[in-house]
Amino acid sequence: MISIVDDDESVREATKGLLEARGYSAEAFSGAEEFLRSIHLEDTRCLITDVRMPGLNGIELQRHLLDIGRRIPVIFMTARQDERTRLTALQAGACGFLSKPFSEESLMQCLVRALCPAAGSA
Repeated sequence: MISIVDDDESVREATKGLLEARGYSAEAFSGAEEFLRSIHLEDTRCLITDVRMPGLNGIELQRHLLDIGRRIPVIFMTARQDERTRLTALQAGACGFLSKPFSEESLMQCLVRALCPAAGSA
């Protein structure tokens, strides 16, 4: 299961549709809190999340998951490129940091790194 967290409905639905078209099982959530309350927290193999959202933002979500012992590979996406935020996310173990709009190929490359770390480093 790949979980997508973004407050922008069009982005989350488009990303979900793309992943499902590629054969992945995906669920979309409008915010971090909704994802954390969902039954899919336990079966999420990769999290794709926006950086800036109302409530808990993507960086805070990543930190919270680490704090509760959930080591889920995270791919960030953002409309506002900020080098400090990007470095913080990557240093905390993010598998990717994409600028919106991003290409299908960029997302798929990040997903391969997230789901198959050995293949992504080859």
